[in-house]
Amino acid sequence: MRRSICLIACLAILASCERSPEPAEAPAATAFSYASTGDLSGYYMPASDVRVGKWSLDHVFVGQAAEFRLWTGDDSSATFAPVMLQFDDVTSPMVQTELGEARSVTARVLPTRYAVSDDRLRFEGTSPELGRVSFEGRLDPGALATSRRNLGDEGVVLTGTLTAGGQTVRDVRLRWWMGD
Repeated sequence: MRRSICLIACLAILASCERSPEPAEAPAATAFSYASTGDLSGYYMPASDVRVGKWSLDHVFVGQAAEFRLWTGDDSSATFAPVMLQFDDVTSPMVQTELGEARSVTARVLPTRYAVSDDRLRFEGTSPELGRVSFEGRLDPGALATSRRNLGDEGVVLTGTLTAGGQTVRDVRLRWWMGD
């Protein structure tokens, strides 16, 4: 009987002790995040020349929501992602394309990381031509909606900072274009 009382007392004491909670596992950070409630798809083109050495930013491409859902970063495509930056070598010759004249040498930068939301676009990637490339921008949802209604109004819809080729360009202002 004495043993039972001791055992019950010990269990009561243990039950009343505060235990420190188990440390929670840190959530795995995702390299690719898309959380937009609207359609952001299109080409975001510089409102004025954005240069990094001999490279000029041609556009930032943002795909449709379905492309974000399907793309995991493990895709074997070396030419497409739902967010990409494209630069033109301004020293390369001009060539005739179906859309008109364009530079013959371009560098497309695919992401190693991105985060896209209704009012933000963050991008990181690398390319042999430019090394590490990043863009951090703030979207203006109202200006984007106006531009989309007008099928490419000239107003600025995305403003941010571009780092490429070891150089940083601040106040990069981009307008929206639907594309062909």
